[in-house]
Amino acid sequence: MDVLERDELACLVKRHWFLRYCYAPEEIQQAQNLGPERRLEYLAGRFAAKEAILKALGKGLFQGIAPRNIHIKRADDGSPHVELRAEAAEAASDQTVRISITHKSNVVAAVALVSSPEPARHHQ
Repeated sequence: MDVLERDELACLVKRHWFLRYCYAPEEIQQAQNLGPERRLEYLAGRFAAKEAILKALGKGLFQGIAPRNIHIKRADDGSPHVELRAEAAEAASDQTVRISITHKSNVVAAVALVSSPEPARHHQ
C-alpha cells in the first residue's frame, strides 16, 4: 500500500529525469493530454501504484526495478491493469499483480496484491 498527497509530486513531475525514470512512455504521453489538475492526479496515482507494487514485490524505489518498467494501463472496464516489463517482470516471475488506486481531495492511495498461481489439483 502507498499513500501520498498529490502536492508532494507537483515539483517532481516538472522534471524530465523524474518522468523518464518513473513512468512508462505511454503514461507520459497519456499525461500530456490532460489538464494540469487531472495530470497531477493521474501521475500521483500511477506513482502511488508503482510504490505499492514495489513494496508488494519486496523492493524499494531504488532497489533494482525502475518504476518506468511497471506500466499501469487502463482495462476496458476502466480499472487499472498492471503490465510488468524487463526487471519488473523478472521479479514477479509467474506471479499475478493487481492494483487498486483511489483519489480523494489531495490524497492518493494505492493497494497492490501479488499472488502466486494456485497449484494444480489432481482428482483421484
